[in-house]
Amino acid sequence: MKVENTKAQMRKGILEYCILEILSKKNAYAPSIIEEMKKAKMIVVEGTLYPLLTRLKNAGLLSYRWEESLQGPPRKYYELTKSGTTVLSELENSWTEIVNAVETIKKSS
Repeated sequence: MKVENTKAQMRKGILEYCILEILSKKNAYAPSIIEEMKKAKMIVVEGTLYPLLTRLKNAGLLSYRWEESLQGPPRKYYELTKSGTTVLSELENSWTEIVNAVETIKKSS
């Protein structure tokens, strides 16, 4: 078993939750989302992030708006929709359940 593969799968499984969490605090454009993820050691690249953002938008969890930039082309800022806020709440509950379950298993020895 390759530990790196398992670690990558664990991170992949929570990327959408992390993106929704970031956007729950403030609207953001993709490079700032990547920066937040990197600060948290949840390494993600543009090639991973953009398809996720598109999938979340198509699912009605995100919307976006274009904003002019003083440093180049206009930027696409993403924000949570009401549905996105609802899904985020459900994911928060699931995350808490998972963390509690893992902690219970770790302590049961």
